[in-house]
Amino acid sequence: MRFSTRGDGGETSLLDGSRIPKFHLRPETYGTLDEASATLGVVRAEAKSERLKEIIHRLQLDLIVIGGELACPAGKEQLLARRITDEDVKRLTELIEALEPQVTWKKEFVIPGENIVSAQLHVARTVVRRAERLLANLVLQEKTLNRHLLAYLNRLADLLFVLALWAEKNA
Repeated sequence: MRFSTRGDGGETSLLDGSRIPKFHLRPETYGTLDEASATLGVVRAEAKSERLKEIIHRLQLDLIVIGGELACPAGKEQLLARRITDEDVKRLTELIEALEPQVTWKKEFVIPGENIVSAQLHVARTVVRRAERLLANLVLQEKTLNRHLLAYLNRLADLLFVLALWAEKNA
């Protein structure tokens, strides 16, 4: 991959080649999701549990799909190989439901730091929540965005919380 100097002026390209300012909510949101994926990469690298590694890898692939959707201008969705669907949201819900009985629920606020994997899952959760807030603003401005994206990010943050609790004992 060759790096381009095209972004030196403060603009970035969308999937169709059109240019928008780097401070636009689209790159701000998909950049935040990239940050979440990088944090999840630390989790995957540090985790001992193969199950956790597989879950995280699948989530990272989903974040790439969401990033692609956000980098795709309205009306150009045919450029996308895949989009987030209700099935993706259901998959996260089912995973949460499967993991919940395996975690110890605390009556007080959770203070991250039981181990590096759990703590990094909490970092990823907070980054996803930030992306969710950015996306909520973007959806308000651009009504054509995939309606499943907000539900997915909401469920993802919930899943990361449950995984963080699970990882306190199983990472």
